[in-house]
Amino acid sequence: MSTLPVYRWRLAPDGLATRRQLRALGLRPGGQGVVAQIERPRRRRGPLVAYLYRIDRARPVRPMTARRAAALAKANAARRRCPTCRRDAGYVIPTSLGMCVPCADTPRHAAA
Repeated sequence: MSTLPVYRWRLAPDGLATRRQLRALGLRPGGQGVVAQIERPRRRRGPLVAYLYRIDRARPVRPMTARRAAALAKANAARRRCPTCRRDAGYVIPTSLGMCVPCADTPRHAAA
């Protein structure tokens, strides 16, 4: 098993990019593995780590089709629907509560 090369913050060689940088270029990793990582030191905690991919092996982002957009809209709507009162909360239901805030604040659910 080989270890990944580790570069300090802002010192990675040309030809490598993070996922966000690839996306900004209209690319995606395309199944390739991580080739290196960047570490950004912090004072009181462990370093921040970002994984790097080769730009020359990246593939173009797949275009958004009408069916994919509809599926994404349906999934996002399901995340907004409260399972208790069955209403659209207007925001994504917090997983820590499992229901909308008004339902979580009622005494019946607060004791559970």
